[in-house]
Amino acid sequence: MTTVARLVLGGVLIAAGALKIGNPADSVVAVKAYQLLPESIAVTVGYALPILEIVVGVLLVVGLLTRVAAVIAGLLMLAFVFGIAWAWAKGLRIDCGCFGGGGQLGAGQEPTYLLDIVRDFGLVLLGAWAARFPPGRFALDGALGLGGDNRDEGEDN
Repeated sequence: MTTVARLVLGGVLIAAGALKIGNPADSVVAVKAYQLLPESIAVTVGYALPILEIVVGVLLVVGLLTRVAAVIAGLLMLAFVFGIAWAWAKGLRIDCGCFGGGGQLGAGQEPTYLLDIVRDFGLVLLGAWAARFPPGRFALDGALGLGGDNRDEGEDN
């Protein structure tokens, strides 16, 4: 189960970061649209976020520093849940920018806040699982002796 959790979470982070990294200005626009951070911090976060997503995603996929990466990924997803809930509560009409794009929605477009929150909270749970249990099969942590027991939960030796 941990292998699946880290692969799904890592894959989502890699995809999200990869879709943003080619056009970091859009990532900055998406972060600013939440109206949650001061301008200078929003710009820094907008540029840094795709890189962080890719690095943490790769660590999860290869199973290196799995628990640390899972905690960071879970906290990122929790921050995304908070940001989306904030935008919804404030009555903002924005695209979450989760997989590129972002910013104000055009005429006739509706936000998908509930779906985004449910998806991201599910990813929070995957991060919590991967942080709590051994890294699972095919993890570099196990091969390097960094993750403790390398078995998936419930398997015999």
